[in-house]
Amino acid sequence: MPFRQGGVERRFADEDDATPNSISHQALPNHPVIRRNALISLEYDPEVSDAERLAHAKAWGAWAITRSGGLRPRPPVPPAAEGCLRLGYVSADFCQHTVGLMVKEVLKAHDPKRVRVFAYSAGQVQDWVTREIRSVCTLRDVTALDDAALAAQIRADGIHVLVDLSGHTAGSRLTAFAYRPAPVMVSWLGYFATTGLPYMDAVLLDAWHAPSGMEAQFVEPIIRLPVGRFCYQPVPWAPAALAPPAFERNGFITFGCFNNTAKYNDGVFDVWARVLREVPDARLILKWRTFNDEPFRQKVTKAFVDRGIAAERLELRGPSFHADLLKEYAHMDIALDPFPFTGGLTSCEALWMGVPVVTWPKSRVVSRQTFALLNQIGLPELAARDADDYCRIAVGLANDQKRLGQIRANLRDRMRASPLMNVAEFTRQLEDTLLDLYRRIDAEQRVSFRRPCMPDGAGGGRPEGAKHESPGRSPGS
Repeated sequence: MPFRQGGVERRFADEDDATPNSISHQALPNHPVIRRNALISLEYDPEVSDAERLAHAKAWGAWAITRSGGLRPRPPVPPAAEGCLRLGYVSADFCQHTVGLMVKEVLKAHDPKRVRVFAYSAGQVQDWVTREIRSVCTLRDVTALDDAALAAQIRADGIHVLVDLSGHTAGSRLTAFAYRPAPVMVSWLGYFATTGLPYMDAVLLDAWHAPSGMEAQFVEPIIRLPVGRFCYQPVPWAPAALAPPAFERNGFITFGCFNNTAKYNDGVFDVWARVLREVPDARLILKWRTFNDEPFRQKVTKAFVDRGIAAERLELRGPSFHADLLKEYAHMDIALDPFPFTGGLTSCEALWMGVPVVTWPKSRVVSRQTFALLNQIGLPELAARDADDYCRIAVGLANDQKRLGQIRANLRDRMRASPLMNVAEFTRQLEDTLLDLYRRIDAEQRVSFRRPCMPDGAGGGRPEGAKHESPGRSPGS
């Protein structure tokens, strides 16, 4: 039986009769959480095509616009007083979460002479990350506001550029963007596919996440940030020094993966089992909170046993405090990235703890996260072209312990010297990008308002080349 942990269960219609649009429009309940969960689950499923994911996202965009009251023109672009951009970020994750940990350093590094920052917090958790963010910008708790009220607050704050940090992930307020509360709206950081909302003026990626041709997967125009899609800083409690390589203590190689088990699928098990067969004395550590569930442990163990790997070679670990998790990287020699949903912060932390990560970038953005990190720190040779190459790289590292030790010893220096950890440079490029986008749209609006004869909906047009779906039709119909 196929292993279906993170993939979509296609229960909404018969496979032979179903289309992405019929599933989205006819079978899904009219509920934002259910609809966004359906979209996010597609990112985990290796069997869903890029075209199908795009069609589902477009269907969501049409639904969100209809739900908000129909198509809206772009709001007037107000002037930036003394050149200072009013910049709003919307997220449910301004806390100790992947997004919160990554964005807080950027918010702290923003130049107050260039931008005034507002953070709209839609999450229930408030912690030390929230406090740091509150100390450097105007943070508004919007958990009690519905979409219309949130949009009204954003308008009242006079936001020039509004940045969504959630996409369709948990707690998202992307439905408020369907009210078009700001003249310029952007998707960044917390999502890894198209939002499907045709009002979005850009998605911020980079050349590694979005090679030429990625535009076909997005309704948003892609802006490729020159030094990377995001930056990384270790948490304060990360161990200051690295432990010696695990193989020196154990006498054998230990592979591992601390990613969400929703990223597992049959293809991942096939490749990982092949690696273990080719390194016959190696062990594999897998860690996630789902391993507290005994039936799930048995299911994963069986997946490997069915592929010829003895259960004794597996160590399945449950959750721990973050500080303890980071220390557990001392037990691992080589990290194996799942696919198509690869690691983001998990890969950053593995690398920071001296553990090289073997990855396999594919066609979708979420499959290229570790690939981008490896390129930023100068280790592109750890990215595979296919399953055979993945095994070759992993087995080659396992059989070259001298090289493995050298990589471990030098990883932190590589990271510190790379754009990945240069928060100041990243923040300047982000500000430049958003200011340029604002100015371009402002100029386009000024030209359109001077035209003596304007088509229906003028003033709400998107930058040239962007797609706009009518909410009255299913995308692609």
